Amino acid sequence: MSYNSSAMGSGSRTGRMSFEFGRTHVVRPKGKHQATIVWLHGLGDKGSSWSQLLETLPLPNIKWICPTAPTRPVTLFGGFPCTAWFDVGDISEESPDDLEGLDAAASHVANLLSTEPADIKLGIGGFSMGAATAIYSASCRILGQYGNGNLYPINLSAVVGLSGWLPCSRSLRNQVSVSHEAARRAASLPILLCHGSGDDVVAYKHGEKSAHTLSSSGFSNLTFKSYNGLGHYTIPEEMDVVCNWLTVVLGLDGLRLVDH
Repeated sequence: MSYNSSAMGSGSRTGRMSFEFGRTHVVRPKGKHQATIVWLHGLGDKGSSWSQLLETLPLPNIKWICPTAPTRPVTLFGGFPCTAWFDVGDISEESPDDLEGLDAAASHVANLLSTEPADIKLGIGGFSMGAATAIYSASCRILGQYGNGNLYPINLSAVVGLSGWLPCSRSLRNQVSVSHEAARRAASLPILLCHGSGDDVVAYKHGEKSAHTLSSSGFSNLTFKSYNGLGHYTIPEEMDVVCNWLTVVLGLDGLRLVDH
């Protein structure tokens, strides 16, 4: 699958470019299939990096889908190409939003989930830029549409973001407040955000502010977990919390893990 995107830079349109999504890795459930989660890697990474970790988690009822982002020029790296879900010039929620790239990534994820059986609960998670894409997908679900106005087709049951941030934060609160349906969806969608205080790539303040913006926009079923001294990576304690949270919110079979 490919998408067209305009160069971000100063915000001017300098022509359309087509980018191909990379390889998708799937981790099949070892037990009864109850949920499917698309998990999105960070900037410069690939789907296989996370599929290897997710396969080791004690969540036998989840099918994991780990796509790989397109290789594209990234403004943050002076236009140097790497795998990226969208273009970004500064990793923060104040950065100009590549709405076309975000919509293309969210649409790709929705397409991956669209063929799952009707009785399977659906979720999206990710790390860093992947977390930002997952959170953006959550906002699309709440509003019922992508940024370009096209219908968002997936009913999400869980969203997880590790070391990420909220794109398009400046307009979210107003968009939710003018729609009773959006407000109802926002209040009911479970979201787990985790961030380390020692993160020197996506600063902790951005994760904290993103959580506050979501909460103040009506996302009342949101959990924010902070980890003292944790840098821009994950640790077993954080993944234990993710497993425990997913088991509860998705109603999965199996024992609940010990809280950290």
